[in-house]
Amino acid sequence: MNTKIPDIQSVKINFYQAETLKNRFFEYVEPFRHIDEKCTENAILKENHTIRVCNEILSIASDLGLGPAQLHFAETTALFHDIGRFEQYATYRTFADAKSVNHALLGIEILEKHNILADLDPEMQNLVCRVIKYHNRAQLPEDETDSCLFFARLLRDADKLDIWRVLTRYYQDAEAGRNQALELDLPDTETISPGVYESLMQGRIVNFIHVKNLNDFKLLQAGWVFDINFPQTLYAIKARGYLDVIRKALPDLAETAEIFSRIHGVLDQHLNADIQTLKPETYSKQKKN
Repeated sequence: MNTKIPDIQSVKINFYQAETLKNRFFEYVEPFRHIDEKCTENAILKENHTIRVCNEILSIASDLGLGPAQLHFAETTALFHDIGRFEQYATYRTFADAKSVNHALLGIEILEKHNILADLDPEMQNLVCRVIKYHNRAQLPEDETDSCLFFARLLRDADKLDIWRVLTRYYQDAEAGRNQALELDLPDTETISPGVYESLMQGRIVNFIHVKNLNDFKLLQAGWVFDINFPQTLYAIKARGYLDVIRKALPDLAETAEIFSRIHGVLDQHLNADIQTLKPETYSKQKKN
């Protein structure tokens, strides 16, 4: 993990700018709530996800000691990180980027087309867009500024925490019926693809090209532990039991047991190494979220 905080004092959004941006987000989203029943369901899903990612990023960033102007910036990246999802679903009826468009890049197009970030100076507009562009990449680029990579890591951690929250609750609530959008239209078969197994056993994030079914998708989510950047996030994963829920939603195969042994080993290793960097209240706070 790379937990060092770079010099981010020049990264600033003030309270009034942040409040204006929130209003613009909800104004943009509102029409998508009224297209049809499925759009309403999934627009509300993504709107609520956005709100919770904002809360997650503020929790992590506050614990790291960021000042108000930097907290507003972090919250803004979370606010708009999935703004492309609304048009994506309305147009393509899927959240699967591979079957439609890259939702991060679509989101940047929307921000520019509607001048949503117009109240920010050009440098901050550009930085917000770059952080959003990287939030769903398999890996962060190496040729970026330290401040951009720092906020991208914050966003990726916060986003993962709420995606885990949404999906684990979905896996636990089988009686509510299936949501094909959440499952990315993947088939529900009993196997685990070799590429998924091999990646996770090697401690690597799963490339989506290896994902062939729902089991693979669930394992991909569990493997996000390998891409966590801050100890606060690790504690949240442990405290909320996300990995246990995903494990129970998978078939009882030898490969599954091996994969989760590997994942839990990495999680515990990082927690033991980083425990001294956390404030005493971090564990109890993360457990309540």
